Amino acid sequence: MTEGFVKKKRDSTRWVRFRILLVATILAICFGIILGRAVQLQVLDRSELSERAAGQYKKAFCNKPRRGTIFDRHYKELAVSIEVSSICAYPKQVSDPDQTAAALAGTLNLRKSVRAQKLSSDRAFVWVKRQADPKDVSAVKKLKLRGIGFVRESRRFYPLKTVAGQVIGICGTDGKGLEGLEYYYDSSLSGRESNWTIFRDALGRSFTVEAATGKRKDGHNLILTIDKNIQYIAEQALARGVEAFSAKSGVAVVMVPRTGAILAMAHVPQFNPNAFEKYEPWLWRNRAITDTFEPGSTFKVFLAAAALESGLCTPYTRIYCEKGNYRVGKLVVHDIHPRGTLSLQDILKYSSNIGAAKIGERIGSAYFYRKLREFGFGEKTGIDCPGESAGNLLPFKRWSHMDALAICFGQGVSVSALQIATALSAIANDGVLMKPYLVQAMTDRSGRIIKNFRPSRVRRVISSTTARLLTRMLERVVAKGGTGVKAALSGYRVAGKTGTAQKADPEGKGYAKDRHTASFIGFVPAGKPEVVVVVVIDEPEKDRYGGVVAAPVFRQIARETLQYLKIPPELRVPEGKYSASLGPPEPESGG
Repeated sequence: MTEGFVKKKRDSTRWVRFRILLVATILAICFGIILGRAVQLQVLDRSELSERAAGQYKKAFCNKPRRGTIFDRHYKELAVSIEVSSICAYPKQVSDPDQTAAALAGTLNLRKSVRAQKLSSDRAFVWVKRQADPKDVSAVKKLKLRGIGFVRESRRFYPLKTVAGQVIGICGTDGKGLEGLEYYYDSSLSGRESNWTIFRDALGRSFTVEAATGKRKDGHNLILTIDKNIQYIAEQALARGVEAFSAKSGVAVVMVPRTGAILAMAHVPQFNPNAFEKYEPWLWRNRAITDTFEPGSTFKVFLAAAALESGLCTPYTRIYCEKGNYRVGKLVVHDIHPRGTLSLQDILKYSSNIGAAKIGERIGSAYFYRKLREFGFGEKTGIDCPGESAGNLLPFKRWSHMDALAICFGQGVSVSALQIATALSAIANDGVLMKPYLVQAMTDRSGRIIKNFRPSRVRRVISSTTARLLTRMLERVVAKGGTGVKAALSGYRVAGKTGTAQKADPEGKGYAKDRHTASFIGFVPAGKPEVVVVVVIDEPEKDRYGGVVAAPVFRQIARETLQYLKIPPELRVPEGKYSASLGPPEPESGG
C-alpha cells in the first residue's frame, strides 16, 4: 500500500512537472514571437513605421512662388499668372463613391468610371479637376458633396490669346514651362518655393509648426524684344497670304538689323496657349527657329556677297546665261526665261539660276563655303529659345559638281527663317553680323531690372563697301522688271530678293514637281535699314513663285511696321545709280 501511494505520488509529480514544462515552453515560444516582432518593429521596420506614423500627425505644406510675368518691349502683358480653384476629393470622407462620381461627371462632363475609381481609392487625397473654370467650381459647390474640396492654385493665362503663341510657349498644369520662352527661362520665371511642416494631434488640431526650409522667392519677369503690335501686323499679313494661295503654313520674322532684336515671329496656323491641349503638338513649336527649308533664289544674295567680297566680280561682271539651258554632265540647269549675257546685278534682278551657277564656278566652292559659314549658315545662331536647328550645309569637300551649282541658287542646302533673317541683317548692318535675341531685360516683382541683355556683335562678314554695293543691287530686284516688284513700297527704298524652291519628294525620289516653298527677304528703308523682314510660305497651291506669293506679304508687313514706328519716307535714288566712290561700271564686253 505504501509503495502504491508513493508510486501514485511520483506519477502525480511528473505530471505536474510536465504541465509546468509545457506551459513554460509555450510561454517561451510566445515570448520569442513577441520579442521577434518587437525586433522587427523597432529595428528592421523602424524607418518605414516612423514614416507612417509621422504621416498621421505631420502635414507638409509648400508655399509656391508666383511665376514671373512676360511683357512685350513696351511692358504690355503677354503671359500672366492668375489665381484659380482646383477641385479635389478626400476618398475616406466620401460616403457613396458611385453617387458622388455620377454627380461630378454630370456637372463637369467627365467620365463617371474614372471618377468612381479615384473616389474609391485608399489614397487620402485625389484631384478631380485641376484649374477648373469658375462656372464649374460654382456648380460643384452648389452640389455640397461630402468629401469634395477646393484648392487655390496659380494658372498661366495669355491675355492676347494666339498673338506670339509659339514664341511665348506654354506651361503645364504644374506650372512648369513646356515650350518656347516659358520653357527656356523656366528656372528664372518659376522662382523658389518654401516648405514647412505642421504637427497635428488625433483630432486634427495643430500643436506646433516646424521652421520653413528655404525662403520663398517669386519668379523674375521677362521683358521681350517682341512688339505686340508688330507681331499682330505680321500675323495678320501672313494669315492673309497663306489663305490667298491655299498654302499649308507660313512663317514671318521681323528683326532690327543693327541690334539683332526680334520684333515679331509670326506663324500660320496659329494656336491659343490658353487651350494648347486642343492643338496638335507640331503647332506649339517656334517653327521660325526649329524648322528648316531649302531657300531657293534668296540664297543668291549671299552668293553675290561672296562674289563681290572675293574681288573676282563687280556688279557689272557679265556672265553668259546659255539662253536658259546649261548642261552639266547628264543634268541641265534651267532658267524660267531664256537670257543671253547678264551682269551680276541683273543675275540678281532676274534671278538667273544659270548665272548664279557660273558665278559660283568663278569664285570656287571653298571660298563660297567659307563665306556662307561666316554668315552663320550651318550652325545655330544661339538665340534664347529652345529647339533651334543648325540647318544643313555640307562641307564643300563633299559637294559634287552639281551640288556646288545647286547650292548657288539655294537647293541642296537647308536654313531656318531665323538664320536667313540674321544673315540678311548683316548686309543691312553694314556687313556686321549680330546675334539675334528675344529677351532684352529681366526684372524682379517690383519691376527693378536685375539683368540686361545687350546686343551682341558676332563678327564682320563683308566690308562696308560690299554691303552698300549689294544693297543697291537688291533695290533693283524690287524695281520695274525685277522679280520682286510686288514688294515695292511708295516713298521707301526696298532692298530684297525673291525665292522659289522645290521641296524634296516625301518618298525620297528627288524633288517633287508640285511642292514648293515661296519666300521673300528684304530690308527697309534701304538707305538706313530699320527692319529686316523674312516671309516663308510653305506649299502654296494657287501659285508657287516668291515674287507673287511672299512679296505682297512682305510689302504689307513692311509698310504697316514703318508707319507704326513712324519712320519717315525717304528720297529715292534713281535705279542703277551708284556712288562715285564705289567705282564706275565695267565695259559691257566679257564672258
